[in-house]
Amino acid sequence: MSHTLTKKKEEGNAFWVLCLPAVVIYLFVMAFPTLVSVWLSLTNYTSGQLFAPGTKMDLVGFKHYLKMFGDEYFWMALQNNLSIVAISVLGQIPLGFVLAYVLYRKLVVWTGFWQTILYIPVIISTIVVGILWQTIFSPLAGPVTALVRMFIPGWENTLMNDPNVAMVPVLFVTLWMYTGTYLIIFLANLQRIEPSILEAARIDGANEFQTLGRIILPALSGVIVTTAILAISGSLKAFDLIFSMTSGGPAHRTSVLALYMYDNAFRGAPDYGLANAVSTFMVALSFGLIAVTQWVERKFGGKED
Repeated sequence: MSHTLTKKKEEGNAFWVLCLPAVVIYLFVMAFPTLVSVWLSLTNYTSGQLFAPGTKMDLVGFKHYLKMFGDEYFWMALQNNLSIVAISVLGQIPLGFVLAYVLYRKLVVWTGFWQTILYIPVIISTIVVGILWQTIFSPLAGPVTALVRMFIPGWENTLMNDPNVAMVPVLFVTLWMYTGTYLIIFLANLQRIEPSILEAARIDGANEFQTLGRIILPALSGVIVTTAILAISGSLKAFDLIFSMTSGGPAHRTSVLALYMYDNAFRGAPDYGLANAVSTFMVALSFGLIAVTQWVERKFGGKED
């Protein structure tokens, strides 16, 4: 009995030694700033050192949230964020899986070459990508303009200037840039599936689509949820690509929540209360969408081996 208690105590000590540093770092880097942000969103703080004597920081309740929900630019930014979430969850993830499956089944030659080419956009600096595609879509001398004019002489490129379609190039670049991330994730997990299981299914007469629908997809249900969470969290904090590509223009039509928060905090007269209200809303929205994703997986998803 004493040996068992000693062993449990040693395991408990080892657990805390290994986990405590990560927990402390998380509390200071993530949890504490989040709580401070929530608190600031309820105050009239505008400037000065936090927690210093004399700093104006009176509670004003939900004033900033009401102002945020009454601002048309906030709803415009939210709509753009949800569009990016949609193109990420319904575009990047399915496309990444299809490409991974094609490479996994060796349906094309030079699989290593295609895997590298498709992943390269992920490792390029986002700022560089934004400036690159801004040049490509340039209405004056961009390659897109030159290419279309080969077929439609005199065509005027208004993709980046027309408020009604300005988000289309942004969504296209988002799809192009991050699909490689999900390609690698799916490819790595496809390679974990026992080849003997797939071979047994083929011997039993299962075709490609039956094998995919009844074996591979259920086995990857947990991975699909993980990629959805990554896509949602990444989409809601989208900033650098849009900042370098459009800066939210024209007329805020490509602005997103992170850029809307940045504008209120650092452009013009600072409104830190409103900026922190936006930040708190982004966190709450992220948790809500992730909870919905997990509920869908529990209700309709399969189980991994």
